[in-house]
Amino acid sequence: MSETAKTPADFWFDPLCPWAWMTSRWMLEVEKVRPVEVRWHVMSLAVLNEDKLDELPENYRELLATAWGPVRVCIAAEEQHGSEVLGPLYTALGTRLHNRGLDRTRETLIDALEEAGLPAGLADAADSDAYDAQLRASHKEGIDLVGQEVGTPVIAVPGHDGEQLAFFGPVVTPAPKGEEAAKLWDGTLMVASIPGFYEIKRTRTQGPIFD
Repeated sequence: MSETAKTPADFWFDPLCPWAWMTSRWMLEVEKVRPVEVRWHVMSLAVLNEDKLDELPENYRELLATAWGPVRVCIAAEEQHGSEVLGPLYTALGTRLHNRGLDRTRETLIDALEEAGLPAGLADAADSDAYDAQLRASHKEGIDLVGQEVGTPVIAVPGHDGEQLAFFGPVVTPAPKGEEAAKLWDGTLMVASIPGFYEIKRTRTQGPIFD
């Protein structure tokens, strides 16, 4: 990779997750302050949890029941129009679902698709399993890098040894900007690159701050 080339950062997201949304907004800041290019991919909380629904709280099971629609629309958009549409579509969806608190309705999906310059008809994918094989494959690609005990987001970058360096998170609110975004990126890569390093964690004392 040349000195002027940007480092690819593969980012797996489920548009349902507010914490992944926060991390994604941070990654857009990272692109401004580091030679990084985010490449967006779809993963699914519904797929991740489908074999353990009986162990989950009822309110979370109800949430997951509505999780299929947005990811199916995203994967259909990628299949029909290329991976480059995922970033704008994710931004359009996330702004509506998280910043504006809109319901996960067909109208919301259509509105987001139109903002991203995509056909409204892609909203039909929300109630179809036509692209579920591709959805599961995309999900598996990301989750296989980090294991089943995590959720979204998953980020992967090239490691020094040529292998992908992948991790869940970071979980942060509000999304850091400017030099703070750069510091978090540098520090995350530093700890993630240490062999045998697995986790830093503390109790979340506030919810996502959307700005």
